[in-house]
Amino acid sequence: MTSPLSGFPPALVRRLVIKIGSALLVDPAGQVRVDWLRTLVADVAERKAAGQQVIIVSSGAIALGARRLKLPKGGRGSLEDAQAAAATGQIALSQCWASLLDEKGITAAQMLVTLDDLENRRRYLNASATLERLMALDVVPVINENDSVATSEIRFGDNDRLAARIGQAARADAVALLSDVDGLYTANPHVDASAMLIETIETIDARIAAMADDGSASGMGSGGMVSKIQAARIATGASAHLAIISGKVDSPLAHWANGGKGSIFLAAQGKGARKGWLAGRLTTRGRIIVDAGAEKALGKGNSLLPAGVASVEGVFDRGDVVDIVAQDGRVIARGLIEYDSEAAVKIAGKRSEDIAALLGEMPRSVLVHRDHMAMV
Repeated sequence: MTSPLSGFPPALVRRLVIKIGSALLVDPAGQVRVDWLRTLVADVAERKAAGQQVIIVSSGAIALGARRLKLPKGGRGSLEDAQAAAATGQIALSQCWASLLDEKGITAAQMLVTLDDLENRRRYLNASATLERLMALDVVPVINENDSVATSEIRFGDNDRLAARIGQAARADAVALLSDVDGLYTANPHVDASAMLIETIETIDARIAAMADDGSASGMGSGGMVSKIQAARIATGASAHLAIISGKVDSPLAHWANGGKGSIFLAAQGKGARKGWLAGRLTTRGRIIVDAGAEKALGKGNSLLPAGVASVEGVFDRGDVVDIVAQDGRVIARGLIEYDSEAAVKIAGKRSEDIAALLGEMPRSVLVHRDHMAMV
């Protein structure tokens, strides 16, 4: 039975983020697939006319820049080549989007972000405010990672997760990932003819995660099904649905809305803005490994006490974001730590009333307060 959310209709989805990968936007010769892109822009115009607000997350800058600079390996032979290609290609990419959207009477805006922009709480809020204002002005933001300055340590690495984080920052109702496959299958459909499409995913459990096939089939992009499931975790945790649909057809959004295949990950119950930001973070400064009793207590909404900590990993300061990890290695929560790593090591496994004797003071009785923690 077709889900009422199929196609993400404007009547049910007020604000939509659409992600387009490099392999869909740029052909193997490094040229923009203008004819295909024009059909997608027509989709966007139709949705805007129906009252849906649209944000675009677009790959393609490195692929376009590599062709213009005649760089080997699609511009990904070295970090320096990728940065130069991105700086060159981003101009061409933004011009293309602005021109095609203008043909439909739509004003485009460009936003380039880095991982740090969305991991730093203040800059995240700034990005959120900018997106909100652009929506109010009836503009279509076109967003990409700022690969000209990003390094391997401070980059998203793929635009699937970037799209999910942008969806979170923009308070979008849904995110649509245009892909070279038309959804999540029980196995890789490119190599397994018996693979079956899963149309609706209510919970991302171990079974769903195991179906992911890592890697990008085109060799142009940097994402794979693993990154799409990671993006789904971020989006659904921020109360946004996420769909994987085929971008290999003309007018891909209209095609999906008119019965085309796709997989929808259903939004989870909202965590609230601050906890959603915490849960969706991609970087942390340390790991707090907890025992079974603490894991159970956290599941009931309690704060993390020192007594439930088995070990502490990493170097961090008070206020840094840390992962809270079960003894089998699962990340179960993420939160703002109340002590630096040196103090956390000293009080790990100890009762709260022993903190003063161990540290000379007891400024706080918990390691991570429930108000500053998000279950993941």
